[in-house]
Amino acid sequence: MSLTANWSYPTTIKFGAGRIAELPAACAQAGIKRPLLVTDRGLATLPITAQALDILKAAGLEADLFADVDTNPNERNLGLGVMAYNQGRHDGVVAFGGGSGLDLGKCIAFMAGQKRPVWDFEDVGDWWTRADASVIAPVVAVPTTAGTGSEVGRAGVLTNSETHEKKIIFHPRMLPAVVICDPELTVGMPKAITAGTGLDAFAHCVEAFSSPFYHPMSQGIALEGMRLVIDYLPRAYADGTDIEARAQMMSAAAMGATAFQKGLGAIHAMSHPVGAHFGTHHGTTNAVCMPAVLAFNAPAIKDRFDRAAGYLGIDGGFDGFRAFVDRFNDSLGVPVGLKALGVTEEAIPELVKGAIKDPSCGGNPIALTEENLEGLFRAAL
Repeated sequence: MSLTANWSYPTTIKFGAGRIAELPAACAQAGIKRPLLVTDRGLATLPITAQALDILKAAGLEADLFADVDTNPNERNLGLGVMAYNQGRHDGVVAFGGGSGLDLGKCIAFMAGQKRPVWDFEDVGDWWTRADASVIAPVVAVPTTAGTGSEVGRAGVLTNSETHEKKIIFHPRMLPAVVICDPELTVGMPKAITAGTGLDAFAHCVEAFSSPFYHPMSQGIALEGMRLVIDYLPRAYADGTDIEARAQMMSAAAMGATAFQKGLGAIHAMSHPVGAHFGTHHGTTNAVCMPAVLAFNAPAIKDRFDRAAGYLGIDGGFDGFRAFVDRFNDSLGVPVGLKALGVTEEAIPELVKGAIKDPSCGGNPIALTEENLEGLFRAAL
């Protein structure tokens, strides 16, 4: 293990119930006077979105709404969003929602002034240096779920609608200038979304903790993030109005995305192509893939989970943790196996092609090849 790494950590976060009222001040801090509020179609008509727009307009900010955002946002959504941003003469984005709204909002702010196609900025090597950093617009991020942690991330995930591949678009300045984490915004989440998004945060922490790279700060955050999900996701699932549980899950979501600067792995490498081809919910897909990946990675991660299990309140070390994951998924209504999500055996070769190109592969504690990825997909069916 090399004791050399490049580290960065999150941005200004205003955390607490009711802090959506500070949205105008957050825009002012980011230098935004004419925000485009970007969210998904489902959220666009809900009271929390109307509330956010009313707060902005009451403060004299000339805000517009863009909600042509698919569950797995793509370059077509991005093109329409950039057009709306430029035609409205906006000077910043309020990215509002779950992963889809947050990711597309950040991508709109990033791409509104760029001259090259978005795929030129995929998270490959130093491709991010191709961007004109001087025209990247500021973002205020407001998560309404507790899962992706995109509010503290420097990238956005876009699906290529032609190839059905998920691509990570990266630039350091995609990191939102200000984040408002208001757990009251998550109270209305349905049980299935509460579970799926919460298990996305759990997967981020599990994979970051498993990654072989040296980043002890992320390692500690990943461990505590797992504990928060284990302790509080069942409470949020059972009672959506439990503000303490909702707040702790919102913390866990941001912690997971902070921790995975250390690396992700096979869970995400598998989940991204499955989501792109079958339109599955990302966090739920992560949860379905996790048992097979834990078994595959066991030789490399057993010792660290043997140590962590006691802190997490789980008996039996790594084996106890694996058994716990199965019970945890069952208790939260997670389907068993990728077949339950509509994935077919015939699709595996195409899924492997997508997975082997996914940047997450590089963080897996055991090197991933097409052969062992095929085995993982079959084990996860």
